[in-house]
Amino acid sequence: MKSARFKRGALIFCVVLLILFLARPGVNRLHARITGSISRALGRPVDVTAVKLRFLPQPGFDLEGFVVHDDPSFSSEPMLRADDVTASLRFVSLLFGRLEIARLSLNEPSLNLVRNDTGRWNLENLLERADTTRVAPTAKTGRGPRAGFPYIEASRARINFKLGLEKKPYAVTDADFALWQASENAWSLRLKATPVRTDSSLSDTGTIRVSGTWQRSASLRDTPLQFELSWERAQLGQLTKLLFDQDKGWRGTVRLAATLTGTPAQLDVDSGLSLDDFRRYDIISGGNLYLSARCRSKYNAFTHTFSNLACLAPFGDGSIDLAGILINPFGKRSFDLEVAARQLPVQALAIWAQRAKRDMPDDLVAAGTVDARLRLRGGAKSGGALDRWQGVGEVSGIHLASALTNTDLGSERIPLALSAGSGTVRARSQSQLKRRAVPPENEPYLEVGPFSVDLGRNEPAFLYGWISHSGYRFAIQGDAKLQRLLRAARTVGLAAPQSNANGDTNLDLAISGLWAGFSAPQVTGLVQLRSARVPVRGWNLPLEVSSANIVLTEDQTEVKNLAASVAGEEWRGSVELPRPCPSAQQCLVQFKLHAGEISADQLNMAMNPEARKRAWYHFLSPSSNSGNAYLLGVQAAGTITADRLVVRRLTATHVSADARLQDGLLQLINLRGEVLGGKHLGDWKADFTRKPPQYSGSGTFERVSLGQLSSIMNDAWVTGSASGSYRAMLSGSSTAELASSASGALQVEVRDGMLPHIALAGANGPLEMGRLSLRLALANGKFVIENGELQTPLADYRVAGAALLDRSLSLKLSQEGKQSINITGTLGHPLVSTGGETQASLKP
Repeated sequence: MKSARFKRGALIFCVVLLILFLARPGVNRLHARITGSISRALGRPVDVTAVKLRFLPQPGFDLEGFVVHDDPSFSSEPMLRADDVTASLRFVSLLFGRLEIARLSLNEPSLNLVRNDTGRWNLENLLERADTTRVAPTAKTGRGPRAGFPYIEASRARINFKLGLEKKPYAVTDADFALWQASENAWSLRLKATPVRTDSSLSDTGTIRVSGTWQRSASLRDTPLQFELSWERAQLGQLTKLLFDQDKGWRGTVRLAATLTGTPAQLDVDSGLSLDDFRRYDIISGGNLYLSARCRSKYNAFTHTFSNLACLAPFGDGSIDLAGILINPFGKRSFDLEVAARQLPVQALAIWAQRAKRDMPDDLVAAGTVDARLRLRGGAKSGGALDRWQGVGEVSGIHLASALTNTDLGSERIPLALSAGSGTVRARSQSQLKRRAVPPENEPYLEVGPFSVDLGRNEPAFLYGWISHSGYRFAIQGDAKLQRLLRAARTVGLAAPQSNANGDTNLDLAISGLWAGFSAPQVTGLVQLRSARVPVRGWNLPLEVSSANIVLTEDQTEVKNLAASVAGEEWRGSVELPRPCPSAQQCLVQFKLHAGEISADQLNMAMNPEARKRAWYHFLSPSSNSGNAYLLGVQAAGTITADRLVVRRLTATHVSADARLQDGLLQLINLRGEVLGGKHLGDWKADFTRKPPQYSGSGTFERVSLGQLSSIMNDAWVTGSASGSYRAMLSGSSTAELASSASGALQVEVRDGMLPHIALAGANGPLEMGRLSLRLALANGKFVIENGELQTPLADYRVAGAALLDRSLSLKLSQEGKQSINITGTLGHPLVSTGGETQASLKP
């Protein structure tokens, strides 16, 4: 009987199917029936824009504009939206005259998951409804009175998250999702997706996979479930940008795996986290650093509580353990945790530091262990911040060595203590040391030290500091050898010059910094330098520093009370430069220096590598085998004063100038001095960017003694007092080049002078000059007199002619209506003639 009824049903179905295939009528009459059926099943209003009948490859419907509305208590936006949905019918149900959906396929759907103020999710009611609805498993076979739960799948889905009315920027995309009823009382789920942030462009955020099952229960709270979650191949930099909307600058490959077993009210969570190739973004060198941790706990999804928390992170032969309770970690959290470091190798911490801190030596070897135990407590009243942090520990047998920095440092014991952040300094023997590193007032911190370290002097230096979640600060006081201090600084990653300087120092410094943004450590305080020898690049002789106080502030380095010498010449004064200053070529050095005596020959000996072969004026000229090209890159400005300035046989006293050296251009402005018994004021400039270097200057001089000038020239050819002005320009790297290129002008007036080697006809002695006024132009190695007047006791003359730089003369003295007087020869051996005949000769 049943067989006959089945045969009649099959025949009717085939006939109807044939008619539908040939006629293809509309399915508008089924629209309301389909939407109503889905609405009743989900307990949510459902809209479908259009329904189309489909026959192949399986009978079913194509639904367009498929929308599932959300519960208004959660959101006014749709819960699910999909423009393209395929509902495949169960073929067997058609044979018995029923429409039963076997598979529901959603293409590129958008799902909104909403959590309200009470902590419930909009999916919870749907899951509870599915649990209480008696349907057959998805793999149903046979006729049976119950409909089978459809196999629901989605491809290229997008899942958004909302907290109340606020739509969070977090989402998952390219999600492949499947949900089905695996057995009579169990459902299964599978998800593969890529996490994104809607307000940022991200890549390499990895793949999230979720798979698991849950069983039918009277309430969601007591639903037995078992899930496996993984987050694989997420790049750490992109992960921090996903979570914090900012790439924190760390690199590495993250993998997270977790297993959840139990009920939402009592979940056993077993999770593991690993980080491969951990490093800072700008650190390439060094080996691969692998970090891992495993945690187990109980979790209550309704109170958001992790209890019986136990985590283990191995480091070499030691480990870091964490145990306790954590409530509401993503909200107003509270916690009671205990952290223990057990025989943690210092070498493991050194390897971590090499991957997290720039400028650490690659060959750093560390010995020692860390043992510590601390208690962390915080509550909702404190905003989830630490309101109690206490514990003690120590680093024992620490030893740091590096062949690259030639450093060997050690300390027997470094005490560790934890504080809740009162900002008070406990009374200890190094109270002055601790005052330089005052702890933060309202922030918990780890107190390190005080402890001693040998820096090469008879007495060790002492260090003390603290570390908090936002930054750190350490203080060091005591004596140190300068070279050992510089090497130790480079060993721990502090910027220190590569110098062979030696000497003694006394330190009172603070080293501080913030963790965020990889800001460089800031060193402030005082360094007293004594009996130091400081090699200067490109110099033959070192800078000998008798004493100096180096004051380091946040924005300036100031060298005060400087007492130094170069080639036996003593200098005193001060030097300032801004911070940070990577090199003297990148920031302006300001100075105020005074010397008892400056000797051009001594400076040449100190600063010119070829001092024995090259003249004194080359000590600032760049050359292929000289380091002074480096000096010319220095940016410096300030004042220089000297009691005496000696340039060969010429001596000036009370010398001062405003000096500026920038981009290879040296300027001496307001160059003042007493020279040759008179005074000089002028400006000079040397341009070393040109090849050959170019020199130019101008100035005035008053009451210069020409007698002293002739004495320097080893020939008493002139006496008197001269005043005037000049301008000059010359270039070259040798005396001949300088002479041949020289050009300029000289305006000079001589009074009460005499030319001992010259006697004019009718005179009883050497030529006397009551007043001599000359305006000369210099070019091609020759001074050409453009205008000249000479007043003598006997007559007044006009002066014309030229004087060469080799001291040759070609002068003419003339009077109106009288025969001119010619003066030829040299300054040392002049010849005087009139009308072609010699009238006067060189006086003895």
